[in-house]
Amino acid sequence: MTDGALQGKAAIVTGAASGIGRAVAERLQAEGMDVLAVDLRPDPGGPGTPFEADLTDASANEQAVNAARERFGRLDVVVANAGIQHVSPIEEFPVEKWNTIVALLLTSPFLLARYSWPDLKASGAGRFIAIASVHGLVASPFKIAYISAKHGVVGMCKTLALEGAEHGITANAVCPAYVRTPLVEKQIADQARAHGLPEEEVLEKVILQPHAVKELIEPSEVAGVVAFLAGPDGKMFTGAPITLDQGWTAR
Repeated sequence: MTDGALQGKAAIVTGAASGIGRAVAERLQAEGMDVLAVDLRPDPGGPGTPFEADLTDASANEQAVNAARERFGRLDVVVANAGIQHVSPIEEFPVEKWNTIVALLLTSPFLLARYSWPDLKASGAGRFIAIASVHGLVASPFKIAYISAKHGVVGMCKTLALEGAEHGITANAVCPAYVRTPLVEKQIADQARAHGLPEEEVLEKVILQPHAVKELIEPSEVAGVVAFLAGPDGKMFTGAPITLDQGWTAR
């Protein structure tokens, strides 16, 4: 499965207990990397070395970077994936939900980049990869915090790419459309309420509606893109939104 290009290198993957994060951690580990699998409730039977952290707490991001450095002696790749969602019209959107979503989806990636930057420089081929979303490029109603944060992540990766270029660091925002994850499954009831639809119609009429290809993306497919970006063949990709959106933004 591996050509050895990532053998012996080390990575942090956040939100690694399920969904995209778990698939990414599994793929990078299969490619020979040491992986610190960070989650609020890590799975001790999952891929990588589990590390429990609430990344809405600023100090937890520094602790995660320090843990990877201490356990592996190096840090070459940071995959900022942890995320949550809330679906609600703007006039009902809870302020505390806004604060939590922005803290986890935007502030945490910033802090992970800030604290890992010396390690990514020392790597000589450091990679900062944020799992953004097609919602970092386009908008949908009732998701104002998520979409605002994801747009910010795309801009953040552009800035990191410019700052990292002279040090061999690349920074990219992976922007998938809807992926078959617990995060998507959990929002079906909220989407039904917000759109006034039965739950059984949400997948077709809301979630897959903007897809040209009417299929959910699999977490393993996103993980394949991340592994490519983490490896030597990904070195010419930087400052870019890497879009795998089933034709969403072709419209």
